[in-house]
Amino acid sequence: MASQSRLFQLSGTCNNYPWGKKGRDSLAARLCEKTPGTDFVINDDEYYSEMWFGDYPDFPGRDLETGQTLAEILKEHKEKLLGAYSIENFGNNLPFLPKILSIGKALPLQIHPNKSLAAKLHEKDPEKFSDSNHKPEIAVALSQFELFAGWRDLGQISAIFNIPSLRRFIPEGSHSWNEETLRSVVRGILKADEQTVQNIEEDLKRQSQEDIEKLGYPSSMFELIRRLQSQYSATDPGLLIAILCMNYLVLEPGEAIFIPADGVHCYLSGDIVECMARSNNMLSGGLCPVADRDNIDLFSETLKIDSSTRVDNLRLPANPSKDGASGHTLVYQPPISEFDMIRIEMTAGTEELIWNHKGPTVAIAVSGEGTIRGDGKELAVKTGFIFFIAAETETMLRADTGMRIYAAVIR
Repeated sequence: MASQSRLFQLSGTCNNYPWGKKGRDSLAARLCEKTPGTDFVINDDEYYSEMWFGDYPDFPGRDLETGQTLAEILKEHKEKLLGAYSIENFGNNLPFLPKILSIGKALPLQIHPNKSLAAKLHEKDPEKFSDSNHKPEIAVALSQFELFAGWRDLGQISAIFNIPSLRRFIPEGSHSWNEETLRSVVRGILKADEQTVQNIEEDLKRQSQEDIEKLGYPSSMFELIRRLQSQYSATDPGLLIAILCMNYLVLEPGEAIFIPADGVHCYLSGDIVECMARSNNMLSGGLCPVADRDNIDLFSETLKIDSSTRVDNLRLPANPSKDGASGHTLVYQPPISEFDMIRIEMTAGTEELIWNHKGPTVAIAVSGEGTIRGDGKELAVKTGFIFFIAAETETMLRADTGMRIYAAVIR
């Protein structure tokens, strides 16, 4: 029996949620198609939303040579591939889950529950909540990326709620807003009947653009309302939470956002590389069919409303990293222990020695061509190629053209 290599190529798995992009417009699908030796073919009439390439069972990464799932390989060779640090701290699986997302229309207004709540939900309904872990995540823009994330300043929110149709949601006796005021307002709006929601949206459209901008809201507010109404309905209360209470952001390629557990977010459009703690749990509050919405009291009570959800604390910078010997490597460091994300930017003819890490690495080339050497062998790197690199394995990258790689790693 051949020994298990510490460096090997993976194939990913695409899925087809209706919020994805159609056919070849989907970067997730185009990257998935690039992996040789698979039977994946893009259907121009199909929506492609995500490509997963971790060890989670839903849409597993696989060894390109053998077809074996990454989870099966890690189970057989956990000490060699995961390393002692990762096993001791996170168990016998990858502690992170990397993905490429191609977003054609808004995802649900959502949060990913904290560990304590995730454990309770998993025990109560394991079919819907398939694990007991939390799911903090980062998203790095690969194209222009629109999203709602975190909460606006309470002063801004309270001012717009002076519009007559919105005053009813302010708790009686409130003289100034605090976190619990906002929580009560969110709960009230998400429970509002369809006619009330529609009336508020029409009331908002009657406000002048000048007045809206004076309150600190973007001039695009009216276009965003129309767009979300066309994608879902004019009676979805999640639209009001996003528009009125959340930060509207547009990230350029390379810019990143961190969403903590219980942090509210709604991705609108664009292509991203995303990585999260190893979980697939979600609570939805809106911007989805009524049948898909979770209990509003549970959703509202779980919402994180504190300084970590302010816009300045959500943005995640890319800092120079000593992971690479020649200075081609940047690192995104979310305030969690499960992973960091590194970005390697190389020009043609350059090399980058990546120091061995104490835990495993999963990397994807999003553009360019070159080679990767490690564990006594050399593999071709091309756009869309995905690699697993074991703990404590040094690798050398060489770029034949300009090359960009993203990698989730335990450093």
